[in-house]
Amino acid sequence: MEKNIDLCGMGNGLVDLQYEISEENLANLKIAKGLMTLVSEEEQAKYLELLKGKNEHKCSGGSAANTVIGFTQFGAKAAYNTVLGNDKYGQFYASEFKELGIELQAELLDDAPTGTCLVLITPDSERTMLTSLGASAKFETKHLSEEVIRRSKWIYLEGYKLSQPESAEALFKAVELAKKHDTKVAFTFSDVFIINAFFDGVKKITEQSDLIFCNEQEAIAYTKANAFDDAITKLAGCRSNAVVTRGPNGSLVLYDGKKYIIPAYEGKPIDSTGAGDMYAAGFLWGIIKLNDPEKAGHLGSISSAKVVTQMGPRLDSSHFPFFKENIKLA
Repeated sequence: MEKNIDLCGMGNGLVDLQYEISEENLANLKIAKGLMTLVSEEEQAKYLELLKGKNEHKCSGGSAANTVIGFTQFGAKAAYNTVLGNDKYGQFYASEFKELGIELQAELLDDAPTGTCLVLITPDSERTMLTSLGASAKFETKHLSEEVIRRSKWIYLEGYKLSQPESAEALFKAVELAKKHDTKVAFTFSDVFIINAFFDGVKKITEQSDLIFCNEQEAIAYTKANAFDDAITKLAGCRSNAVVTRGPNGSLVLYDGKKYIIPAYEGKPIDSTGAGDMYAAGFLWGIIKLNDPEKAGHLGSISSAKVVTQMGPRLDSSHFPFFKENIKLA
């Protein structure tokens, strides 16, 4: 069968609800700043009640979903595999993906609501997230489509899915199917918490991946290194190619035995939501379409720098002429 899908993402299906709030407002909510915290459906409802009346920006998301959406924006064919609730948020999510031209594989469950992620953005552009997984927590092996994996050139797996045993098994099965059908595997660690709490699962997928994405702290946590340079030495000895993002210090790409130092690009940050997700989108586009890890790194870096200058995890269409000029995509 022809591989007519460039990238298939697998991850949480969440509706992002973004709010700009003050430092005082955040302190009053009594939650840890700058982190992603899992909350129950009941707790999420209470937070939503406290935020009632504030301006809300709504979009379909989830970490891997943000990457797939960004990847599609560059002009490529993508699919996404998740689980949604059969409710207004689930229908909103499905309709957005249809408009975006992404092939969505998502069962609508009657016994669980669509997951939501409250993204609280303070004046320093830092984002604090409260995530209620809802139906996403029920993602399991039966929700995979072997046909879609067979048709895909790459799959992109979200580390957050390792937090649920059934979802973790689904990722392991997806890797197995990818190997069966000569589909390449990319994997994002997602969070230091995932590495520390589910290390064996992270290691199992990493060792079978063609490409991993992580930030500096995640690289150190995974390799159990004492410092960044030590972590990079250990990653260079792994089978997988690796991309390590470093915020204002740019990023480092280890690909086919070569090392590329990629600079950070300038941009006045307003909302850091989706910076890492958009980097992955740009990099994957560059690898899949250009087969050039250095250009892919620059495209990822520019994408990340641009997305933080606006609200939300998706690039504004006005940014694309800039990419074509600097990366010579056209």
